[in-house]
Amino acid sequence: MAVSIPPRETTDLNQMEDEAFRLHVRAWIEANYPPELRNPPKRLHWEENKVWYFKLAEKGWLCPGWPRQFGGLGLSPAKQIIFTEEIERHGCARTNDHGIVMVGPLLINHGTPEQQEYFLPKILSGEHIWCQGYSEPNAGSDLAALRTEAVLDGDHYIVNGQKIWTTLAMDANWCFLLVRTDKNAKKQEGISFLLVDMATPGITVKPIINLEYHDEFCEVFFDNVRVPAKNLVGTPNRGWDMAKALLSFERIYLGSPRLSAYAFTRLRQLAERMGVWEDAAFQETYGRLRLDLEDLKSLYGAFVDKLRRGETLGPDVSMLKVFQTELFQRITDTMLEIAGENAGLLEPMEGNRNLNPTGLYIQARPATIYGGSNEIQRNILAKNVLGLPG
Repeated sequence: MAVSIPPRETTDLNQMEDEAFRLHVRAWIEANYPPELRNPPKRLHWEENKVWYFKLAEKGWLCPGWPRQFGGLGLSPAKQIIFTEEIERHGCARTNDHGIVMVGPLLINHGTPEQQEYFLPKILSGEHIWCQGYSEPNAGSDLAALRTEAVLDGDHYIVNGQKIWTTLAMDANWCFLLVRTDKNAKKQEGISFLLVDMATPGITVKPIINLEYHDEFCEVFFDNVRVPAKNLVGTPNRGWDMAKALLSFERIYLGSPRLSAYAFTRLRQLAERMGVWEDAAFQETYGRLRLDLEDLKSLYGAFVDKLRRGETLGPDVSMLKVFQTELFQRITDTMLEIAGENAGLLEPMEGNRNLNPTGLYIQARPATIYGGSNEIQRNILAKNVLGLPG
């Protein structure tokens, strides 16, 4: 059952020539994006970025990759890349997007008609802001070792346990949660996938301050939290299937050229400011990074095209996450190398948000860890793509 939310953008943007589409998106962003939010040095909280979320929602551009029958634009992979490039070119803040890039696509593909009808419109309207309840203190890269449990009690699950590194949980009013529902089954076979209202009694959120002195991450504690059984996605004890599907969406998102393209643009600006733009050695490094970025865009487009055709992503999607996050680090490594004495600043140089080499460098450090560490991703590729022994 499709959700009846006709997009406010009635034009089929896929029919536009690429350059015309780029200029169309660019003009609208320049006219509508709040100038005070350009190039924020840190991840913004909901109260800071919601004005942009609502502008995208009002335009019908909030979920460009969703099918049109669910309120998206149904953009082709090529158009999605252009859309992302223009968002980054202007220095737009990242929204609270777990609902847009993770929960929404999961429910479109695996949710019941009732779940689609209830949850998808509330993502599009901004009524529901989501966070991800996956990692635990002893279950990060080995996610299947999670111990947060849910016990069925009539028409509710009773949830007890703890999650950690929950991004912007303090801003969210809903959480998608992996829980253990069968302690006697093998690790992957006793897990279920729940959608949890964060206003439910028994939930405690505690922010974690990171290296940038920013409270982007949280611990979340669940103490006898009652979750309606109808909020189960898929079937009981088969939540690992949902988790793998959602991780595919996450790795598509984490493998987007967005972060690397943003950093690459700032690299040139920094090189010009530091007087090394014409340096032959720098130009050689810059050229290699540019070719890597173009390769990443091509690879990303190929995976997004699979999703558009309705195909299931295989384990090879892991190489997208590895490629993007390590390129992001190489670009920011280069930024720090040429920044000179400015490499020790936590704040942007001269108050210019376009020149923030240390901030971007720090942001790139955990990129190879979150969403499944790159060591784990390489193991997945070795075992499931190359057929190497475990």
